[in-house]
Amino acid sequence: MTDGERQYDGDEETPLAGYAALATTFAVGAGLFTAAARRRGLRLPDTVPPWDVALLGTATFKASRLLSKDKVTSFLRSPFTRREQEGEANEVMDAPRGSGLRRAVGDLVSCPFCVSAWVAGVLFGTYACEPRAARLLAAGLSAVTVSDWLQYAWSLTEQRAEG
Repeated sequence: MTDGERQYDGDEETPLAGYAALATTFAVGAGLFTAAARRRGLRLPDTVPPWDVALLGTATFKASRLLSKDKVTSFLRSPFTRREQEGEANEVMDAPRGSGLRRAVGDLVSCPFCVSAWVAGVLFGTYACEPRAARLLAAGLSAVTVSDWLQYAWSLTEQRAEG
């Protein structure tokens, strides 16, 4: 642990260098996307309709939860996290492990709020290049979100009917 990490977070290690590496990776990825889009002559939309923002936002929410909390995607997180506990509705609580960059990636992939910026970047990049494909992908993820809410409503209705 460096003095900067110790001073920043008291006794617990905060992988500031790892966070910086992740932020740099995100910024470089966005820059490369922008350069490639310009080279291809891609024209960005003048506006993004509110409906598309809502659709992409709902899809970002669902994709972020799938990546950071779903049991089935545990294999993606396992090099960087360890299972803390089982959650509701097939979700799990993972905790970051290791130190440095490994810990920083663990913090990222176990946090739906953190990973949502990356997911939104990919979805909006896809929207800029292929709006129809992005809307289709977002509609599919949004349909899963609606389905989740209906599952919760059904379960609650069953519980109240039985109780």
